[in-house]
Amino acid sequence: METVKLEDLFQIAIEKNASDIHILPGYNPSVRINGELYPLRTYPVIDRDLSQKILLPILTDEQKGNFMANKEIDFGYQYGDVRFRINMYHIKGAVAAAFRLITSNIRSIDALGLPEIMHSFTTMRQGFVLITGPTGEGKSTSLAAILQEINLNQSRHILTIEDPIEYVYPQGKSIISQRELGQDTHGWSIALKSALREDPDVVLVGEMRDYETIQAAMTIAETGHLVFSTLHTNSVPQTIDRIVDVFPPQQQNQVRIQLASTLRAVISQRLVPNVDNSGRIPGCEILISNAAVASTIREGKTHMIDNILETSSEQGMVTFERYLSTMYAQGKITKEVALNYAIRPEQIKKYIS
Repeated sequence: METVKLEDLFQIAIEKNASDIHILPGYNPSVRINGELYPLRTYPVIDRDLSQKILLPILTDEQKGNFMANKEIDFGYQYGDVRFRINMYHIKGAVAAAFRLITSNIRSIDALGLPEIMHSFTTMRQGFVLITGPTGEGKSTSLAAILQEINLNQSRHILTIEDPIEYVYPQGKSIISQRELGQDTHGWSIALKSALREDPDVVLVGEMRDYETIQAAMTIAETGHLVFSTLHTNSVPQTIDRIVDVFPPQQQNQVRIQLASTLRAVISQRLVPNVDNSGRIPGCEILISNAAVASTIREGKTHMIDNILETSSEQGMVTFERYLSTMYAQGKITKEVALNYAIRPEQIKKYIS
């Protein structure tokens, strides 16, 4: 059988500007370009033996032990000046993997087409800033742009806790401690507990997976640090509810009070096809905390947040639907995309007749 070389697949992904590579038994290798999955039919269908032969050699002995024990593993892999975030896993007893391509070039907030207000996050001294959205919608890339702007312009200690490390930051005015789960620390909560003893100004928590991580992140924000993190939620109100709902009922009131005092901003982000379908651009829903937002969170009235987003545009707030309609009016996306990607279909119809 014709062999499949990982280096060749990496090269194709880089040349085609793919976001992901998939290797799984029973299928041709596949790449994702602009959100669409394409099989590479010039390569053979991968069988169980070939997938093991391709994938296992990229693991260190320690990673191999973890992978066999836990049946899945997340890790970073450097290929030339390109980095891959890899999740290797088992399917029907065989080995499979998903590779996310992370370019070495960290693009700026403006180059990514992100909202202007995100520059203001880089000068905040403390509090909690969340970037949310489904998997593969550019959250890590947006956070990297924010951290890079801090790195290039301010003398701060930036501490990141990631699973695995994604973007690697060049030397700037800041110092950056990047810690990877498994390699540099045994767990989120342990790393976050020791974070306060590492004298950071800015902390990035790669993902908030459970209430221990969320609690620790909020405590760091409360003690005078600027904390950035991500959540897999679709809208601002859903983000607030998800954070509170993770906690046991008896703790939820205290969490609302803590969140109301620490939260500075939430950006919910989706990548949508641009007008000529040649790429994807970010659409955002933006919440900037103020007295009304804090009191709404404290009192558990998250159903009122949509109304605050609607009526506070002068403070930089916007619903996803309003943002989509503006992009449509500017000729950046088609009407069909605006209507299809809206999370509140009845609202988008008010803006786009």
